[in-house]
Amino acid sequence: MTESSNNPSIRFAGFTDPWEQRKLGELASFGGGHTPSMADVSNYMGGKNLWVTSQDVKQHYLDSTTTMISEKGAARLTRYPAGSLVMVARSGILRHTLPVAMLRKQATVNQDIKVIQPNGLCTGAWLLHYIVAHNRNLLLEYGKTGTTVESVDFSKIKSMSLFIPSRSEQQAIGSFFSRLDDLITLHQRKYDKLVVFKKAMLEQMFPQEGESVPRIRFAGFTDPWEQRKLGELASFGGGHTPSMADVSNYMGGKNLWVTSQDVKQHYLDSTTTMISEKGAARLTRYPAGSLVMVARSGILRHTLPVAMLRKQATVNQDIKVIQPNGLCTGAWLLHYIVAHNRNLLLEYGKTGTTVESVDFSKIKSMSLFIPSRSEQQAIGSFFSRLDDLITLHQRKLELLQNIKKSLLDKMFV
Repeated sequence: MTESSNNPSIRFAGFTDPWEQRKLGELASFGGGHTPSMADVSNYMGGKNLWVTSQDVKQHYLDSTTTMISEKGAARLTRYPAGSLVMVARSGILRHTLPVAMLRKQATVNQDIKVIQPNGLCTGAWLLHYIVAHNRNLLLEYGKTGTTVESVDFSKIKSMSLFIPSRSEQQAIGSFFSRLDDLITLHQRKYDKLVVFKKAMLEQMFPQEGESVPRIRFAGFTDPWEQRKLGELASFGGGHTPSMADVSNYMGGKNLWVTSQDVKQHYLDSTTTMISEKGAARLTRYPAGSLVMVARSGILRHTLPVAMLRKQATVNQDIKVIQPNGLCTGAWLLHYIVAHNRNLLLEYGKTGTTVESVDFSKIKSMSLFIPSRSEQQAIGSFFSRLDDLITLHQRKLELLQNIKKSLLDKMFV
């Protein structure tokens, strides 16, 4: 869309009429709510009425709430029908985004929520996606920063101008984005289920604290797992940063150079920065199959990032490299570390004055229980295939989200 145009860049076939400028107040009625007294538990006990607060508006469709209220609690509140839009008008989240959702069930709301009820001139699905498409601009224009919490000037939102198509075109647009949202939700649920499944299997297929064998094993494997030091199973290495004052260390670089910001997934085949042959000359080139672990970074407050190299790479000084030997497969060791991530961080993490780190010398001497190589291969292969499936759904999800974002930009004025 160009600034001078009253029509979007992309339209469905058959729609050519110009979009008309209207005030939001012409297209909808508005409402709000409050919090029933929490001192009176009968306002909540056995509650079956949805009661929307800011923490509930995380998706674009809403059919459940964290808190339900009783008939008594709802008695002095307006019950808004399915199809109404709920917008967060006061919350710290307004520093970043303007949450809005469509009710799929009748609901009440608290004082931090404003309700928009579209009338016959406007469909809820179209208006929902109009607000989503203009989210950032609306927040910049109508957001207010208070002394304790952010808010939006809803009185000004009610009087804002917007361009609106015919009702039939609204229905076509709203229906399209609703179906796209359903598809995104489907892939999000598949992805979430796989992540939860992987977490459960990591807990069951590696020995937990105080155990020497896992609770779940593949058929045919019955031998006890043996206790070994990590230093018996691998060799170790590190790296450094080539002088940034010498641009020839980086110019035209084709060598992967791993830093802490690159270790975000469990497999690594690209890096943010590449270095030249000159830059890599004094660094060790680690082969595919090596593990890279973040040993110094603020991220160590929360997690211990580790990944397997899928291509040869060099590393900087914040990364430690683990190269499994013949006793241990990389895929198994990768998932052992992932399975014990939190415990390893608690045991070997160090808090410095400026940045967190792990005591890698102690990690090298840590004890772990290890199965036969054939059982390692079976476990590693299982988790590698599961990781590939998770990545597939993640990419599909990201693709759909990017398609939606692009079309929101092009299908609204």
